[in-house]
Amino acid sequence: MDSDEQHPVAAGLVALVAVGLAVGLLLGLVALMAARVTGLGDGGGSEAAVEVGPSLELPTPEPTVEPSGPLVTLSPGAAPPGEIVEPAEPPPTTASAPGTISLQTGQPRVPSMGRIDLTGVYPGGEGAILQVQRFEDGAWEDFASIDVAVQGETFATYVQTGRSGEQRFRMRDTDSGKVSNEVVVVVG
Repeated sequence: MDSDEQHPVAAGLVALVAVGLAVGLLLGLVALMAARVTGLGDGGGSEAAVEVGPSLELPTPEPTVEPSGPLVTLSPGAAPPGEIVEPAEPPPTTASAPGTISLQTGQPRVPSMGRIDLTGVYPGGEGAILQVQRFEDGAWEDFASIDVAVQGETFATYVQTGRSGEQRFRMRDTDSGKVSNEVVVVVG
């Protein structure tokens, strides 16, 4: 009897190990050749190597100048970020006396359930809570219990409505009862 016939499991294991070694050696050689072609692992430095400096360079810090007054963007895209531009002619809605609530909207027309941005300034109204109101059936009504706090003498919120046509909105100070100018948005 042949020795392979007496131990078929051992012969199978030896053959399996031999095939595994051959495949591993072949894959190792392919990986080594690929690394040399791409230049990976070339620690000796080739003639084509380039000296690389630090990858992060920080600018020298400079003191910043704090702007005074409320920081409100009333028209999008007017100036690059960080640049303060004085308007040539101030809009009539932004010339607010102390304690006057000035309201603006970003959109004169929106689709049904579209976002209506309401922003403004309230000089001297720091910390006040303002309620959004809508003109309905001949009277001003609170709109969906939307309240907004005044921070830095400015406020911003948004509303959505499915009611089409001209919609009139204003803001009311919940403590003092002062109201803003009204803005009109066409919905639909």
